[in-house]
Amino acid sequence: RQLTKETRTRQPVDTIGFAHLAWQMDSIMVRIDRMDKMQDSMSVKSDQNGIFRLAICPHDDYTYAGFLYAHVLRSVKAPVVILFGVAHKARSMGIENRIVFDAWKKWSGPYGSVTISPLRDMLIEQLDTAVYMVSDTLHNVEHSLEALVPFLQYYNRNVQIVPILVPAMSFERMQEIAAKLAENIVQIAKKSNMSWGKDFALVVSTDAVHYGDEDWGGKNYAPYGADTAGYQLAVKHEKEILDSCLKGPISKEKIWKFTRYTVHPDDYREYLWTWCGRYSVPFGLLVALNLGQKTGNIPEGQIIGYATSIDHLRLPVEDLGMGKTANATLRHWVGYASVGFE
Repeated sequence: RQLTKETRTRQPVDTIGFAHLAWQMDSIMVRIDRMDKMQDSMSVKSDQNGIFRLAICPHDDYTYAGFLYAHVLRSVKAPVVILFGVAHKARSMGIENRIVFDAWKKWSGPYGSVTISPLRDMLIEQLDTAVYMVSDTLHNVEHSLEALVPFLQYYNRNVQIVPILVPAMSFERMQEIAAKLAENIVQIAKKSNMSWGKDFALVVSTDAVHYGDEDWGGKNYAPYGADTAGYQLAVKHEKEILDSCLKGPISKEKIWKFTRYTVHPDDYREYLWTWCGRYSVPFGLLVALNLGQKTGNIPEGQIIGYATSIDHLRLPVEDLGMGKTANATLRHWVGYASVGFE
């Protein structure tokens, strides 16, 4: 018989960089644990007893960034996770100024299908159609959220998700949509007796800077130069962004500052500093700020860890049938930040 949307499951678009089978994921976690012991956790601060209401997590290949996923997502303990992802292909599809939901009932995970939370349809029902759209076409080609699912499912086999992609939009537009979404989350949470952190959490997907002058589609992303000195200056710039925008209590000023760092002041569609999550990060933070203001408890951010694709030994994955989707050199590297908000 022909499969209907109700019986089909969204399949991953990237089966090289990410684990998609249970034994792969089990092996990845054993290796991350071993790597932590060998490398003193790469200066990662991780409190296994903490409970994050909001987390910011990378989405690059596990071989480069896997340990940072683990250290931040292990503290996301809620059974329902609202995911804010990068919409890498939105521009080519002419999609902007609206958040994008999917219509799948389940997503594929290494330990079986992951159910989409009923919260998604409740949110869609309450939102004005001017601020959102539903597009499986966009979700089906996007890797930034499927990257997180294996880790979330590893820590909780029954986790449910609400996947949302955040394409290009101005800061003013972000504020408008985030306020409406947060208001709806609060109303639904109140009716359903759901508590933020315990019953639902927010996770934002982003890689940090994409840096270098090689293999970036003909573009030069190396304002400090593509040598050792340039690398050090770029990492210093990254740490400045983390410390001034993502550390401590969330505030509108800090979120705006992040946007000023990453988005071109004359055209919100363009980069100023190449974080692919230049929309997903401020949007997720604005939702969290609104929730915090409505509940009287503003989340505080702590930097769990920062790394780049060239500052540590890669996690071996080739024998697991996995690999890397891009090279890592001084002329082509990516930064990764994990941030937890309690």
